[in-house]
Amino acid sequence: MRTLPSRIYPVVDRADWIATLGQAGAKLIQLRLKDMAENALRLEIRRGVALAHLHGVCLVLNDYWRLAIEEGIDFIHLGQEDLDEADLPAIRRAGLRLGVSTHSHDELQRALDVRPDYVALGPVWPTKLKKMPWGPQGVDRLREWKRLVGDLPLVAIGGITLARAPSCIAAGADCVSAVSDFIRMPDPAAQVRAWLHATQVSQQGDDGTV
Repeated sequence: MRTLPSRIYPVVDRADWIATLGQAGAKLIQLRLKDMAENALRLEIRRGVALAHLHGVCLVLNDYWRLAIEEGIDFIHLGQEDLDEADLPAIRRAGLRLGVSTHSHDELQRALDVRPDYVALGPVWPTKLKKMPWGPQGVDRLREWKRLVGDLPLVAIGGITLARAPSCIAAGADCVSAVSDFIRMPDPAAQVRAWLHATQVSQQGDDGTV
């Protein structure tokens, strides 16, 4: 069975967040970089790799699969539009693990066809981070997706907050991801610890056993 190293999955927009959140206990972090010149982009990715190694973080790079291969990153996340241009055989030859975004049944089937290491479903709730052509999926869709993917790890993303994270785990998500609810909080490190506790508690029975 494929597994992910954590039930929480912060998405960050600069490498320095990896140190802040990694020190607090986040073990799976996605680096999502936008609108950077190539030289600056490469340097930021290299810093991310170094900080991930230092803090024991599994680093996932969003898009930029060529740079992921060149810079020795272990994990890449691709959206559906990224799949159109990605050289999947080259990604596999390089030993990269792969996560893929899904928003519909057709997209899920396309993702499963490329044999990913996880699939993400979103947005579970409305999100203001970017315009989305899909409406909120809801936790019932998470249950459906988990039935369809079986042992393949399922990541929930989109509009997820600390209060909502346990319901995603209870619905079948193996991991919960967010941007704003980590890096836009007054104390991001404390937020990581709170998420770790909330997602652990959600796995426990009434007698406290996991």
